[in-house]
Amino acid sequence: MSLVKKFATVASGTLMSRALGFGREMLMAAALGTGPIADAFNAAFQFPNTFRRLFAEGAFNAAFVPLFAKEIETHGTDGAKRFSEEVFGVLFTALLALTIAMELAMPLIVRYLVAPGFADTPGKFETTVRLATIMFPYLICMSLGAMMAGMLNSLRRYFAAAVAPVFLNIILIGVLAYAWYKGSDARTVGFGLAWGVLAAGLVQLAIVWVAVRHAGISIGFRRPRMTPSVKRLLILALPAAITGGITQINQLIGTAIASAQDSAVSSLAYADRIYQLPLGVVGVAVAIVLLPELSRALKSGNLIEAANLQNRSVEFTLFMTLPAAAALLVMSEPIVRLVYERGAFAANNSTPTVAAILAIFGLGLPAFVLIKAFTPGYFAREDTRTPMIFAAISVAVNVTTALTLFPSMGAPGIAVASAVAGWVNALMLLAVLIRRGHWGRDVPLLKRIPRLVLSAAVMAAALYFAEHWFAARLGPGSPLLIKATTLLALVAGGALLYFVTAFASGGADFGMIRRNIKRGRTPNATPVAKADLDE
Repeated sequence: MSLVKKFATVASGTLMSRALGFGREMLMAAALGTGPIADAFNAAFQFPNTFRRLFAEGAFNAAFVPLFAKEIETHGTDGAKRFSEEVFGVLFTALLALTIAMELAMPLIVRYLVAPGFADTPGKFETTVRLATIMFPYLICMSLGAMMAGMLNSLRRYFAAAVAPVFLNIILIGVLAYAWYKGSDARTVGFGLAWGVLAAGLVQLAIVWVAVRHAGISIGFRRPRMTPSVKRLLILALPAAITGGITQINQLIGTAIASAQDSAVSSLAYADRIYQLPLGVVGVAVAIVLLPELSRALKSGNLIEAANLQNRSVEFTLFMTLPAAAALLVMSEPIVRLVYERGAFAANNSTPTVAAILAIFGLGLPAFVLIKAFTPGYFAREDTRTPMIFAAISVAVNVTTALTLFPSMGAPGIAVASAVAGWVNALMLLAVLIRRGHWGRDVPLLKRIPRLVLSAAVMAAALYFAEHWFAARLGPGSPLLIKATTLLALVAGGALLYFVTAFASGGADFGMIRRNIKRGRTPNATPVAKADLDE
């Protein structure tokens, strides 16, 4: 299967999840708006979600996948199974102890870490604590599920792991639909969503567990022991967890700062949901597919193929995310108005704030995606320390910028801080890869990047004038159907203009796309020719 087809396999599952996520957020915005229950739920959910990225997806996609791939290469399926069982025993025991400790300390955690600004609002504070207590065991399910997803990705079985998150949105949409049918108040809706998150974790874990068994590996429980393989995993996983979850760390910091202002937490969450669509579909797909592929190429000594994988991945991410970033920048208000402006959200007049946040997130989108394309270049070489250092620097930049801008700008200031930190992180990752000789000079890529940027700028300018031309059809008084059809027509027209400009200017070419789609790989594939790097 070619690299592009693998990206498409993962992206299709992620696209289903993100599309349903839109539906979930639309229903949540109508039911809760940006009121106190919405703030409480989003702050409470941010906490286990951050831990999930830190100790599950980040750590195991960065540290577990290369080690699991090495076990398959050197000891076959039996060795990989033994390694998985050793890790499972240690991971499950550690997660259980962590969850018990966090549940007992939840009031202190919410007061001093998650949402310190809620402490002065008693009802809001207690609600956040209870919601976080219900949802935190979700971490166990998702961490074990992330380990099994890493196994599936190493075995080149991408779809089950990509489609499992869909069920979080399916269950939460079901909760919201039932609450609407019953006419439930906001508090009941909030607690229903919290229990739905926990149920979704169990369902997602069951899906990947069944998929792993179908892949031929049955995991049994072993007494926790610090074997050499487990020690190596932990050495790699700690910095990888921080690096892989850097976006979530910055979001958690942003949530803590935003809790000092009413509606700021939920405004950030609603904008985040929209920009997560291109980030998830492109960035997550590239990160999931690139790491095991790059690990295999490096383990077999195929440096030319490794360089080609990295360059083509960056080319693909920029080709797809630059137009998305441009559209979010200039079309944020009509997008927010179409997706969210109804019910409690409209009553709170939240559109201008959420639209401003979304536009700023758009400026940071290419950086967030490039981080996911650059970090596998370190992780595949079992270097998780360097990205961790860069992640720490970006966190410092984020905190400093957010604290500086929040008093004057409010929630949009936190979005600016996140975007700046993202670009700082991406540029540091690229610079060190180049300095170490791990990023080969690719002439076609260097020629295409400025042409892709120009194509996105042309599209942005056209959308800006078109939005003003159709302002009456996109405004708050326009019927929903007219707003939707107008916005979709503008987005489709903008996309067409971008692709025509990109191909006409040489930012993309059909030969490059055709070669990537046709290029299949087998375990004994021949090295990629040098000509492929210069075409």
